[in-house]
Amino acid sequence: MSYLKISQLNKHYGPTRVFENIDFSADEGEFVTLLGPSGCGKSTLLRCIAGLTDPDSGSVEIAGQNIVPLPPQKRAIGMVFQSYALFPNMTVKKNVAFGLRMQKIPASEIEQRTNEVLELVELSAYSHRFPHQLSGGQCQRVALARSLVTRPRLLLLDEPLSALDARIRRHLREQIRRIQQELRLTTLFVTHDQEEALTLSDRIILMNQGNIIQNGSAETLYTEPADLFAANFIGNYNVLSAQDMARLSGIEHHGQCALRPESITICAPGQGIPATILDRSLLGNVVRYRVVAQGVELRVDVLNRSVADLLSDGQQVAITLDLSTLRDVA
Repeated sequence: MSYLKISQLNKHYGPTRVFENIDFSADEGEFVTLLGPSGCGKSTLLRCIAGLTDPDSGSVEIAGQNIVPLPPQKRAIGMVFQSYALFPNMTVKKNVAFGLRMQKIPASEIEQRTNEVLELVELSAYSHRFPHQLSGGQCQRVALARSLVTRPRLLLLDEPLSALDARIRRHLREQIRRIQQELRLTTLFVTHDQEEALTLSDRIILMNQGNIIQNGSAETLYTEPADLFAANFIGNYNVLSAQDMARLSGIEHHGQCALRPESITICAPGQGIPATILDRSLLGNVVRYRVVAQGVELRVDVLNRSVADLLSDGQQVAITLDLSTLRDVA
């Protein structure tokens, strides 16, 4: 039996539908990401699970218990928000211990558990500082520690990394994943960042306009998009009409097709389909070229091996396609 089970969950604000008939589950210790564009309902869904927003109908079960009738403080759920929501007049240690004091835990146990979780998030040396004396990444770790110290049976993370710079974001998501695996803590993580979802998740639930579009492993969502929206949202696919694909491949197709940019190889003229480089974008270890072949514009991703290998705008080349990765999306 699944540890977390969401069944037929619905939420409307007046005539506006936020989400409808949401069904999914998570195993104990699983890291599940709710991925989708802003406004698709994922944060409201998280708030309904936490008890901060009431659903119109449906159930949320943890270990077989429907928690919808319970107030938030009785659900044993930890939640970390995008805003740190720390008490500015309290030290790091007092911020972390606050939930335990509200539960009237004995002082000796509060001290022990607070010290343990501060060590877990690598903030022991900062325990007597105030929030204004910390960096954004440190504040977010305090917020995480505050949720972990209560030993929740479910951890909810609502875009906790979006306000941080790229380097700190990468470091903190590695820490979150390490801690989650160490504690075997069932976790729901909300983001609109596909890189975060692909990096962190055991499973991804892709949402759009209040509906679940696809539910599967990161690899499945990336290599086998369920429809046109999934192909456009995950992996920068080239989405081509049947006519364009037929021009490139010489094979008749029915409906739209999706081809990943790394499934196209640029080679010397005469070794494939004639093509012209339109422009390029440097994405760090990858160079993304925009090329045109047979009147069809394509994105092509190539490893950035050296400056000498870079191709110029207007340069004549050829391309080959790995059609084994082609997916029908409409």
